[in-house]
Amino acid sequence: MKAVKLSVTPAAAQLAQGFERIRRGMGVAREFPDGVLREAAAAALSPVLAGPDRTDRREIDLLTIDPTGSMDLDQAFAAIRDGDGYRVWYAIADVGHFVHPGSALEAESLLRGSTLYSPDERIPLYPPILSEGAASLLPGEDRPAVLWTFDLDREGNVPDARVERALVRSRRRLTYAEAQQEIDSPDPPEALQVLKQVGPLRQRIEQERGGVDLRIPDQEIERTDDGFEVAYRSEYPVERWNAQI
Repeated sequence: MKAVKLSVTPAAAQLAQGFERIRRGMGVAREFPDGVLREAAAAALSPVLAGPDRTDRREIDLLTIDPTGSMDLDQAFAAIRDGDGYRVWYAIADVGHFVHPGSALEAESLLRGSTLYSPDERIPLYPPILSEGAASLLPGEDRPAVLWTFDLDREGNVPDARVERALVRSRRRLTYAEAQQEIDSPDPPEALQVLKQVGPLRQRIEQERGGVDLRIPDQEIERTDDGFEVAYRSEYPVERWNAQI
């Protein structure tokens, strides 16, 4: 990893001021209205139960792979060998369990549109009590999710797929570096073994259909005590395989 540091200088100060001007110009609000926070707190306490409309799939050994320090874990996967092919489960956090039509939470989310990332801070789409708590696929916690099940053949094609609302429980939270380290170990977990096999198969299919894959260094900007640091690093292979899933 190579880094470029910009210490507290007139240039660094101008950058910080510029980021703030951009946020003001876009009407970005850091704080959530009190009514939204009250709804979020109440929604975080709402029970998540399996039933006719939500299948109990907590037996699936899901795991998450995200950047270091992530708490808003909105996707998880599991994978096994299945005969000559593979089975992959992919869970997306079911925010609809917490955010109801016509609510203040929904109205605020429509105003915000998405989580906004800037070099000096992150402005979340939903209050952290949801995005980093009750709606996040944190390990060891029961969570509502939309769960896809993909059956793949030996070439990585998908002859069958289905989707359901489910109650899930992630088992592990890995960073990209940790996942790559385990994949490169002598005896990686089955899910990561399958990821290493399925990822390249799906990459080949993407190339055959004309997909564009720009292999450029990942740029990370962090605020330090005395300015900003811009770091450039090559992606781990697991990041591209995970993107294919």
